[in-house]
Amino acid sequence: MLGGVRFGLPALFASVACVLAASCSGPGTTIVPTGAANNGRPDYWGHRAGPQGFDTVIIDAGHGGKDSGATSGATGQKEKDLALDTAKRLQRQLGGRVKTRLMRSDDTFIDLDDRAARASGKGNTILVSLHYNSSGSAIRGPETYYWRVDSHGLATRFQRAMASVSPAESGNRGMVRRRLRLTRNPDIPCVLLEIGYLSNPAEARLCADPGYRDKMAAAIARAILDQQAKGDAGTGPLPRPINAPPSRPTDPAGS
Repeated sequence: MLGGVRFGLPALFASVACVLAASCSGPGTTIVPTGAANNGRPDYWGHRAGPQGFDTVIIDAGHGGKDSGATSGATGQKEKDLALDTAKRLQRQLGGRVKTRLMRSDDTFIDLDDRAARASGKGNTILVSLHYNSSGSAIRGPETYYWRVDSHGLATRFQRAMASVSPAESGNRGMVRRRLRLTRNPDIPCVLLEIGYLSNPAEARLCADPGYRDKMAAAIARAILDQQAKGDAGTGPLPRPINAPPSRPTDPAGS
């Protein structure tokens, strides 16, 4: 479930590159090239094709600890628990085919700034953040959130993967381009997945089924491996670049 969303598109400040260069270009980092896409300045907005051949996947189970996220009225299950369970299933599904790192492995609270910091400076890495949604009781179906241009191919693969598992009556809520705290991370491609709506009784019961979560994890794993092998091939044209500041420690909590 999302919180603290910013909808504005601030103007591009030329000084951002100078201010953030030291924190975004550490040893081994390959995610900050220069080029015509950004007039020769360091590119913190992912104005490039998506990742291919990456060797590490950071799996972020949303919420945790004092932050339960959504809670299902139908099953009583909490988003933080389902997200962690799905993260571990995804790690098992990936096996040794790519390195994996769990953002949290137990019921621990990690604020969004810390999550972004732990993902920053990691070359040849992607981040997938797992969530379960909440809204009106009639709304259901998986959704995928992304922001950076280089996250578009991943987002496309993830949405296709989740829709292939989700029942037809859930529909396909598609991809949403939104500047969230993690999706606008300055260092690596990141996609946030809302696997299902806990506020919808039928979908909440479906998400409570370990077998269903395992199928979702397997589909998400296949999407990751497809992106690793093929890059953006088959995911359609890249979206337009958007110039907006990347995440900063000074951003409001939850943004």
